[in-house]
Amino acid sequence: MGNLRILSKSSTPFADRQEAGRKLALELKSLAGRGPVVLGIPRGGVIVAAELAARLGGELDVVLSRKLRTPGYPELAMGAVAEGGQVFLNQDVIQSLRVDEEALEREKAVQLQEIARRSSVMRRVAEKIPLQGRTVIITDDGVATGATALVSLREARREQAKKIIIAFPVGPRDTMERLAQGADEVVCLQAPPFFRSVGQFYANFDEVGEDEVIRILKQAREDRVPATTGHPDGRDFEKKK
Repeated sequence: MGNLRILSKSSTPFADRQEAGRKLALELKSLAGRGPVVLGIPRGGVIVAAELAARLGGELDVVLSRKLRTPGYPELAMGAVAEGGQVFLNQDVIQSLRVDEEALEREKAVQLQEIARRSSVMRRVAEKIPLQGRTVIITDDGVATGATALVSLREARREQAKKIIIAFPVGPRDTMERLAQGADEVVCLQAPPFFRSVGQFYANFDEVGEDEVIRILKQAREDRVPATTGHPDGRDFEKKK
């Protein structure tokens, strides 16, 4: 099991995703200047990831994973799939709600098709960054069941990342503990005892459009400077706070 760091049980909302990313960066400043790859789960997670990448001197990319919606309960994840073909199935949900194989395969096909569409759009702007031998941070604006985070973690393992860190502004403690079983490190700023939805913990939780994600990715690639220009003791990081 990886190291689990939960900083607070607070329910105080973040102003927006940018603030959440800045606060996460402070907790990960030991990585400043070491060139991590920061993977944001679209769409909101890309804003958080962009803050992390900019402040840590890392490279920004997306991890294209999608939850598998439970028939009749679209907000409930019965699993997730990732761009590289990794699949996670929540057997507790599947069995308790008696989801049959046909419905499961149909939903999987729908989400893989959407991943392929997003990939065709986003990879034109930002080619996929190889993860082999790299330190990887996987982030989102928050997490509930952790299905997309878990399948993203498995995808990074498949690509032979050297170290995988899961970093979230907010999420339930039991989800963090589950993710820590597969990650090298999990960092969560807030794990409140009463958790309904991610949006509950943001003053501004406006929907993030695909055009904005593309703009952020394009800007990050244009602004990218070699990670070696950062100082590993965090001095460059401190200037950006």
